[in-house]
Amino acid sequence: MEWLNYHHLLYFWTIMHEGSLTAACAKLRLSPSTVSTQVGKLEEMLGGKLFRRVGRDLEPTDLGRLIFRYANEIFSIGREMMDTVRGRAGINPLVLKAGVINALPKLIACKLLEPAMRLSERTHMVCHQDKQDRLLAELAVHNLDLVLSDSPVRKRVSVKVYNHFLGECGIVFFASKKVSSEYQPRFPESLDAAPMLLPLDMTTLREGLERWFESLHLKPMIVAEFEDSSLVEKFGQNGYGIFAAPSVIENEVQRQYDVAVVGRTDAVRERFYAISCERVIKHPGITAITKAARAGFFDYQNVGLGMS
Repeated sequence: MEWLNYHHLLYFWTIMHEGSLTAACAKLRLSPSTVSTQVGKLEEMLGGKLFRRVGRDLEPTDLGRLIFRYANEIFSIGREMMDTVRGRAGINPLVLKAGVINALPKLIACKLLEPAMRLSERTHMVCHQDKQDRLLAELAVHNLDLVLSDSPVRKRVSVKVYNHFLGECGIVFFASKKVSSEYQPRFPESLDAAPMLLPLDMTTLREGLERWFESLHLKPMIVAEFEDSSLVEKFGQNGYGIFAAPSVIENEVQRQYDVAVVGRTDAVRERFYAISCERVIKHPGITAITKAARAGFFDYQNVGLGMS
C-alpha cells in the first residue's frame, strides 16, 4: 500500500492556497529550497509534475489542479475532525462548485440552483459561467461538481461524465409592450420579417428556432445576436425586437423586464441537464437540484425521459 506524506501535500496545498512559492514559504516559515524539495518528492510519488513555470510564476498542471481539489477536501475534513473533537462541530459548510453555460437563462440557472442553498446543512456555493467545453474540462479535473446545460454531453466527447435530465418546456416570444402589440395578431405568421433578437449561432435554442422558422416558411429579420441571454432580454425590454425564452420562466421574464407575450409554441422544446462525474448522484446539493427540478419546476413526470 502506498502511503501519502501529508507534510509534502501540505506544502503543495499552501503554495496553491497562497498563490506563490514565496508567500507559501512565509506562511510555513520555511526556506524556498526546503519547500521545493518536499514538493518535488510529492511529484515523484505521484509520477507527474504539479506545476509548470510560466515566466517567473508557477502555474498548476492538470494533475496539480486535481491534487489540489483532493488536498482541499483532505484538510477540510481534518479541520472538521478537530472542530468536532473540540466541540465546534458544523462550522465547515457543504461546498458546491457549479458551472453554468453562457446560453442558459440566468432566471433558469437561479431557480435550478436555489434548492441547494435551502438545505438544512449550511452551503457555500461557488458558481462559474463559461462555454460548455471549458466547463466540462474543469468538471473532468474535479474543479466543478456539476455543469448546468441546455444540451447533453454527446458520447463522442472524451470526458467521462453523465447527463442527468432535469426537464423540458416550450418557448415563449416576448417584446416590449409597444412592439408586441404589433406582432401579437396573426402569430406566428407575424414573425415573418419581424425584428428578432437571437442567441448566437450553434446554440441549442438557436438551432431549434431556426428549424421551426424554416418549417413555417418564416424569415425573421435578425437585428442582433447575443451570447449572454440577459443581454437579449434587456435589448428586448428596450424595444429593439422580439426574443424567445423558456416557458417555465414566462411570469418572471414579464415581471422583471416589463415585457409582453407575443406568442407561444411547444414545437420548440428547451431541455435542461445537470452534468456530473457521478452516475449515481451522491452530492447533497446536486441531489437537491435534481429532485426539485423533477418534482415541481419542470413537468418531469409527463415527458417520459430520464438520464442518458
